[in-house]
Formats: sequence, C-alpha cells, structure tokens
Amino acid sequence: MCYPTREDSTVPTLRALVLCCTLKPSPAPSSAELLGREVLTALSDHDVDGEVVRVVDHDVRFGVSTDEGDGDQWPTIREKLLAAQVLVIATPIWLGQPSSVCKMVLERLDAELSETDAQGRLRTFGKVAAVAVVGNEDGAHHVTAEVLQALNDVGFTVAASASTYWVGEAMGKTDYADAGPKPDTTGAATKALAANTAHLARLLAGHPYPAS
Repeated sequence: MCYPTREDSTVPTLRALVLCCTLKPSPAPSSAELLGREVLTALSDHDVDGEVVRVVDHDVRFGVSTDEGDGDQWPTIREKLLAAQVLVIATPIWLGQPSSVCKMVLERLDAELSETDAQGRLRTFGKVAAVAVVGNEDGAHHVTAEVLQALNDVGFTVAASASTYWVGEAMGKTDYADAGPKPDTTGAATKALAANTAHLARLLAGHPYPAS
C-alpha cells in the first residue's frame, strides 16, 4: 500500500487539541504545558495543527455529563475536542497519580459513552489519543497507563509509543523547563508519539471504523 508523502497536496491537515491539566492557572509557568506544546510542535511536522487549552483557566464543573449547566465551560472545550482528530492529555504527577484536573477531564469524557453518530458509533471513534507526563517523582508509567486506558475506554484509539514523559529525581526541586536539553530521551519519545499518532489519525480519517 502506498501512502501520500507530506509534500503531497492531497494530504489533509489534521487538528489536535492538547488539554493541559496543570493545577496552576495562567500565567503561572507550567511544565505540563511546556511538554504539551512540544508535542504540538512535533505534530506540526506531520501536518497536524491545533491548540493548547489549560483546563484550570476555564470554569469546568465536576460531573459526568456533556454539560453540567449553570455556566459550565466544558461544552466549549468539548466542541474543540469534537473538531479535532487528535487529543493529547498533558498532566503533572501528584502523589504518583494524574492531577485532579486530569481526573476531572476523564470523568467528563465518560459522557461520550452515550454520544453516538448516525451509524451508532461513539463520536470519539476515529480520534487518536496520546499523553504527556511530567513530575519530580516516579510514576510516569502508572499515570500513562491510567490515562490511556481511560481514553481507550471512552472510544479513543491509541497509537504505538503514544506517550512521552519526564520525571526528575524523587523529592527533587528541578522542573522540566529547567532540566536542560533532552533530545535523546523525552525529545525522542515526543517525536515518536507525534509521528505515530499523526499516522494513525490520518489512516482513521480516511478509513473510519465500521458502523455499530
């Protein structure tokens, strides 16, 4: 099978949404957002554009529906998600766990189990998920496993090597932004994530899952 090259004008530009799940509201620096933006930059090398949304900057309510009402701003974020072919969750590690903001996002995505298209497929089918994790303690593999499993449960597809992470020394003080060049570790993982995720998203865009 022959696939079009990046230079082929018939290759569609895909859309990505990076949900940054830092606990810090803007404009505070966020290592999770930094890594999320690095993933978005890497995706741009594969004709994927998009944006980063820092979830805590929005009034997202706790719940498991698509709209919790009373000013809930999740529906606005959800519109961006539904318009994208790629979803990246960028989260810090706290106590070895995904952040509370990340868990809230996953709870809101539970509502997608009741949302289907005209052919009976979940609206998340055909969308590809990836995760970026930062922290100053161990737990990146655990966080990655939790987040990717949850996203797969609600209909997202996961490519090979769909995660990138950086963790500093346990109980350390160094943030990802201050850790210096990482081209052979986190950088290489980010490139692999972007290449495989974009490839799979483009395949699914051209060949959707069958009707339910």
